[in-house]
Amino acid sequence: MKDNLLLRTDFQDLKLFRRGKVRDVYDLGDKLLIVSTDRISCFDVILPSGIPEKGRVLTSISVFWFDFIKKLIGSHFITANVEEYPPELNKYKKILRGRSMLVLKTDPLPVECVVRGYLSGSGWKEYRQKQSVCSIRLPEGLRESGKLPEPIFTPSTKADVGHDENVDQAYVESLVGGKLAEELKRASIDIYRRASEYALGKGIIIADTKFEFGMLGGKMIIIDEVLTPDSSRFWPLEKYEPGRSQPSFDKQFVRDYLETLDWDKAPPAPELPAEIVSKTTDKYLDSYRKLTGKELE
Repeated sequence: MKDNLLLRTDFQDLKLFRRGKVRDVYDLGDKLLIVSTDRISCFDVILPSGIPEKGRVLTSISVFWFDFIKKLIGSHFITANVEEYPPELNKYKKILRGRSMLVLKTDPLPVECVVRGYLSGSGWKEYRQKQSVCSIRLPEGLRESGKLPEPIFTPSTKADVGHDENVDQAYVESLVGGKLAEELKRASIDIYRRASEYALGKGIIIADTKFEFGMLGGKMIIIDEVLTPDSSRFWPLEKYEPGRSQPSFDKQFVRDYLETLDWDKAPPAPELPAEIVSKTTDKYLDSYRKLTGKELE
C-alpha cells in the first residue's frame, strides 16, 4: 500500500477464497472477508493504475445501501467495523479499515440480476438491433439514455472470465426454477425502484444496476456489493439530456478515455495519466458525498 493506494492484498495466514477484478475475498469458515482494493478494470482488463479512495468508496456506499434496503431483503452483511472482526484479523486493521466487510458465506445464485431504468450500454445496442432487450419488447422511438416506461429485469450470465452475456427470464428459470427466478426478478426491481427514487432526490440518476443474490438456510438474500459506481451507472441529474451518452460518476469516465487510445482492449492495459486518475477519484468521492450527505471518513 502506497499513499493509501491498495492494489493487492496477500494475507499469507488467511485462506484466499477468490481474487476478483477489484475485490480480494478470504475464507473465514462460515464467513468471508471482502477487501475492496483500488484496482479498476475496463473492458474486462485490470488496469495497472489504481484509483485512490476507490475501495473505501465502494465499501462505504455498499454499507449505506445494505442498511437502506434491509426492510426489503436480508443481506450477507455483518459489519464493516474492524474492531468487531475476529482476533486473527487484528494485525491487518490498518489495511482493512474503511475498505473491508465481514459477511456471511452463502451459496451464490448463478445469474447477474440487472435492472434497467434507462436505455444505455448493451441495452441500447440491443434495442437498436431488435427493439427489445433480453426478449422484452420495447416501444418504438426510444432514444439513447432515455427513461424506460418501467424498469425492466434484464439478467445476464455470470462469467468468471470474459464478458457476461444478456439472457432472458426463461434462461434464468432453466437455471434456478420458475419460483426462484420470479423472486429474483421481483426483488431486483423492488430494490432498484426504492434506491433510484432516493438517489434522484440527491441529484443522481441510477440508470441501471446489477445485483447478486445467494441462498442461506433456504432463504434468498442479497450479496456482493450493492448499488456502487462499479455495479451501476450513476448520472448527474442536472446534466441529464436523453439522446446521447451521459456524463457519469462511475468508471465510464475511464472507459471513455481509453476509447481515445490506440489500444486493442487486450492485456496489458495502458497506464492512466495522473489527471485521469485524480478526476476519477473525485467522481467516486462525489458519488458518496451526494448519496449520503457526508464526507468519506
